[in-house]
Amino acid sequence: MIFVRTTSAEQTKALAAALAELARPGDLLLLAGDLGAGKTAFTQGYGAALGIDDLITSPTFTLVNSYEGRLELNHLDVYRLEALAEVLDLGVPEMLDEGGVTVIEWGDAVSPALPADYLEIRFSFTEGDDDERILELVPVGPRWAARTRAVATAVAPWIREDPTC
Repeated sequence: MIFVRTTSAEQTKALAAALAELARPGDLLLLAGDLGAGKTAFTQGYGAALGIDDLITSPTFTLVNSYEGRLELNHLDVYRLEALAEVLDLGVPEMLDEGGVTVIEWGDAVSPALPADYLEIRFSFTEGDDDERILELVPVGPRWAARTRAVATAVAPWIREDPTC
């Protein structure tokens, strides 16, 4: 587990851009956290680092947006899904096989229906500062466990040993 802290949406985007430098075809990132915690800002920074010039918005109502860059970015928002089986209906397994990167907002809610090989990023608000967030990066599965050191290096400017500070 790696804890990082950002103090603005721009820092969240910069951290995401640093992680995007590690992106490989087939990567899966699950974003978890309350409304307004920074999940879409993270995806915007991640996409920009993949060379995506399009405006990245949360696909709350469309459920899936795809963008072309160095790697294709499939951006999902599963907040409105009522059953885990609906993840399969969205074509997530095919997205993972096609060589792009998939980022799922509210991904923790559907993780049982996904391959157990992803980077989970949990966003939390801090007390006293509306712009400050603590992000907990949790590598799950062999693909991400093998990159834990690279992830820690990429996010080093934001790492906090004590997540409460």
